[in-house]
Amino acid sequence: MKETWVIKIGSSLITKKETGLNVLNIKNWAKQITELVKNKINVVIVSSGAIAEGMNRLNLSKRPTSSSELQALASIGQMGLVQAYEAAFKKYNILTAQMLLTHEDLSNRERYLNAKNTLNNLINLNVIPIINENDSVSTDEIKFGDNDTLAALVANLSGANLLVMLTDQDGLFDKDPKKNNKVKLIESISVSDKNLTKYAGPSSNELGRGGMVTKVLAAKKAAKSNTQTIIANGRKKNILIKIHGNEKNIGTKIFNKSLGVKSKKQWIANSLKVKGKIIVDQGAKKVIENSGKSLLPVGIKSTCGIFKKGDMVSICDMKKIEIARGLTNYDSEYLKKIIGKSTKEIKKEQEIFDNEEVVHRDNMILS
Repeated sequence: MKETWVIKIGSSLITKKETGLNVLNIKNWAKQITELVKNKINVVIVSSGAIAEGMNRLNLSKRPTSSSELQALASIGQMGLVQAYEAAFKKYNILTAQMLLTHEDLSNRERYLNAKNTLNNLINLNVIPIINENDSVSTDEIKFGDNDTLAALVANLSGANLLVMLTDQDGLFDKDPKKNNKVKLIESISVSDKNLTKYAGPSSNELGRGGMVTKVLAAKKAAKSNTQTIIANGRKKNILIKIHGNEKNIGTKIFNKSLGVKSKKQWIANSLKVKGKIIVDQGAKKVIENSGKSLLPVGIKSTCGIFKKGDMVSICDMKKIEIARGLTNYDSEYLKKIIGKSTKEIKKEQEIFDNEEVVHRDNMILS
């Protein structure tokens, strides 16, 4: 099974004050990522730099403070940012796609499912998503958000094995390396280690909003879906290849010892109210319980209750005993039109058919 890596690239690496985007860096990462793809790794990029690139295009030396100005800069800069990635990967015949997200997209259940389905489809099509915060329209994300947090949420969204946070530092140190000569690189540390937060410090880079504090907090968020995090220097030659080769002294690895149920599934099990029931036949029951597969329309016999896309539903056998629960990709009204039918039949009858799965296995937990 393929691994999935989320690679977050900071503003200080993407842009240069004098010349705008650091195209050479982007080309180098594209070359390395191409090697990762050849080694059966799915890659998702979370890239900063839109506002910084907007500043450079307008020859601004100081970051504005008003939301409207920042939104304008993000709109201007995003154009150049996406074009640079597209050109870099085109050399290797790899397609890229732009996804602009806000935190609301990942906290609202229906929008969460939409984002997840889009991301999964892009990955399945061997397209590399270039994700950024939708700063051009989202005031709160400009004022309070950062792409470190977004990268962690994308790691949760994609079920990534690894979150690579490329920065202009070699990793996490026991003291601030800019203030102390004698410092020690923390090569590996548990997400539950009490010293983890203490080692982090605020950002001193005027182009970006993140620092080691936000990276540590992001690593903790990513760990909730059992995603490991590596903080590494994006300027180091072939850093992504070295990470793939498990070389030493490549940065700081933040790991999670927990092997329990992923937090998303704990959230499914404990945090949401069941809005309806889906009754399945014996065949569907068997594949869900024994094979951990998704629920398809063909295996559904009936539904109970009124529910919307993204709502929690209880999946029950013919005796109405719950066997699992999860987030539905369809509302109850539409689902009634397709239950018991094969994917081929549905595609023939319906003009729009969003998902083959009614409840995807990643959004389902057994009872």
